Amino acid sequence: MLKLLCKLIFGCCIIISIARSEVEKIEFMSANPFSLKDIIVELDTQKLQLVTAILEYPADINKEKIPLVIGVAGSYGWGDHHSRYLKMYRDMGIATLMLESFSSRNVTSTVGTQNTVTTAMIVLDSYKALEKISENAKIDIEKVAITGWSLGGGVALLAAWKPIIEAINSNYEFAAHLSYYPPCFIRSDNLNYSSSPIHILIGELDDWVPSAACEELINMMKKNGVNADITIYKDAHHSFDREDGLAVAKNGYKFSDCRFKLSDQGEILMNYINIPMSNPFLQKIGFATCAERGPTYGGHQESRKKSFEFSRNFMQKYLLN
Repeated sequence: MLKLLCKLIFGCCIIISIARSEVEKIEFMSANPFSLKDIIVELDTQKLQLVTAILEYPADINKEKIPLVIGVAGSYGWGDHHSRYLKMYRDMGIATLMLESFSSRNVTSTVGTQNTVTTAMIVLDSYKALEKISENAKIDIEKVAITGWSLGGGVALLAAWKPIIEAINSNYEFAAHLSYYPPCFIRSDNLNYSSSPIHILIGELDDWVPSAACEELINMMKKNGVNADITIYKDAHHSFDREDGLAVAKNGYKFSDCRFKLSDQGEILMNYINIPMSNPFLQKIGFATCAERGPTYGGHQESRKKSFEFSRNFMQKYLLN
């Protein structure tokens, strides 16, 4: 779509064409599973939920079908740094879809609780969005990647776990999974993942979601033949790709000492006593066994630059080449 501007110079009107991307709001039905078990075992009984998303096309579409990146925000919701990544992808010729999982459920943030909008809900949203977007004749459904930050990073990672994919019974899978500083401290002995490439970007000093847990997980996945890798940015904290300086999230959790087991049925078990954290109350108890409050987060200039460069090359390789 072209936006036409008229500029007066010496009494003459000169028409200037400015490329502008096309924006579309889409709606689809999802549900509200609290846990991954609610997806794997009891998906048919979940209460339905209307979810919206913002689909934005590149300014210049030069292909009959174009690839797409589905983006998932973190616990604070959508921020400027997220939008910059999505704009970069559109400038490359890739459409973007911003999931509105929070606002669709009348939530603005999940910091300090992590239970009003859960990872399971957004994982399901992402696949329902993928099914919805398959109806769009402009999008190449075989070239759709998912990316996310923090909570959204966990969504991008878990969306590659086969027990979830098989339970949702989706006809489509994501072509690539790019995950920024996800919670890797929840892990399963079942390392059956999608064959699509998975990559984690995380800061060395992250004490919100520890980089050590992600490194451990990726090593396990690699040994099991999963197409996964990790980049750890030296001296960087959580949300290293922000432009803001460092700050402390007083209500946020520090999960450095947490390692929760994920059962094949999708139950996240407490440390030591293996009780499923199947509701907000039990989750709070489970977090209290290992987590503290007050993680540090904020931008790191060198890591931010490297992250944008890596992300560009990643999407170029798996969606455009």
